[in-house]
Amino acid sequence: MRILVQKFGGTSLSTKQARERVIAHIVRERNAGYGLTVVVSAMGRSGDPYATDTLLGLIRENGDSLPPREKDMLLACGETIAAATLCSLLNARGVPAVVLTGGQAGMITDSRFGDARITEVRPEAMLNHMRGGKVVIVTGFQGQNKDGDVTTLGRGGSDTSATAIGAALRSEYVDIYTDVNGILTADPRFVEDARLLPVAGYAEICNMARQGAKVIHPRAIEIAQQAGIPLRVRSTFSDDEGTLVTDERRAAALAIKDRHVTGIAHVQGVTQISVFAPEGRNDVQLQVFQAMAKNGISVDFINVTPGGAVYTVFDSDAPLALRVLEEIGYKPKALSGCTKVSVIGGGMNGVPGIMARIVAALTERNIPILQSADSNSTIWVLVREENTAEALRALHAKFELHLGLEAAGGY
Repeated sequence: MRILVQKFGGTSLSTKQARERVIAHIVRERNAGYGLTVVVSAMGRSGDPYATDTLLGLIRENGDSLPPREKDMLLACGETIAAATLCSLLNARGVPAVVLTGGQAGMITDSRFGDARITEVRPEAMLNHMRGGKVVIVTGFQGQNKDGDVTTLGRGGSDTSATAIGAALRSEYVDIYTDVNGILTADPRFVEDARLLPVAGYAEICNMARQGAKVIHPRAIEIAQQAGIPLRVRSTFSDDEGTLVTDERRAAALAIKDRHVTGIAHVQGVTQISVFAPEGRNDVQLQVFQAMAKNGISVDFINVTPGGAVYTVFDSDAPLALRVLEEIGYKPKALSGCTKVSVIGGGMNGVPGIMARIVAALTERNIPILQSADSNSTIWVLVREENTAEALRALHAKFELHLGLEAAGGY
């Protein structure tokens, strides 16, 4: 049996018109001979009756004291409602379907309520229903611990559910349906000529997701990469094949252009903090980062020198970070309202001149670089938030990403 896993997000299920498109995708693939498992998110977004954020609001309005175990029980309701709704629609069209909760589908997790990790997927129930000719609808974002308690997987959990299920079922693809046509070379809200990526490697897209691109959760990509299951990020509202995310060798073979840079991502709302050691002190880095960890402050973009450290935190964490540093005897400097811009590409490793082009692109637009760092597939620069759009456009143009990255011969 050829198996396909489809995942539909909240916006794909939020309206009657959108649900009709979901049904069309399911029927098309079923007619093509696939055994189907369909993973669903809660319907809609914040403000919609059954969305996850709406359910969280219900807790806040009623004491805000729900224990983590019981909170997961409530949050799991959104996906259950979405799954039951879709099941009813499919059965009404003569497409036999069955609903399984995450636990019933064999999704076993640890007991970190609200941010559980999958420890095992037991696919037997899903396989049995597919062999019986049914479309299996699984509630995403949730699983079950060894005690039988409902657990949720944290933000992006439905993507993670889909790829974990795809790995367990050894599916041909995992199709992630959303409200955009695929993964673009940059955020189209800032870069008007951003282009669709027809194909890209796991590591490239994982980096883009971690650095601000929100189309798919990075944990989901990591699971797919480990299992060698190709992903397709597709639009619910189109029949296009979207973006294929696969291993780097296949991605390189399918891409017509030999590219060094795949895309530009960004994260806004960060504060740069600089801490310098008083004369005679050589433990500044240890003290600073221990203090951040003790107070639960996530740090990023770290540059360490013998005389101090420069790093970033989210703007929302900056007041606490500065207060903590002052309490242990330092006089930190802070620059709030910054943007971390990431230039990402699996082909840049060992290629001379990438950083020179980045500096040239920003210098030509009079955009100061406040900080930089690099890895084998990403170069990061920090700019002021008011320069975000101009920086993204400049880098996108410098690496000619607007020319498109067509794929050869389809998938």
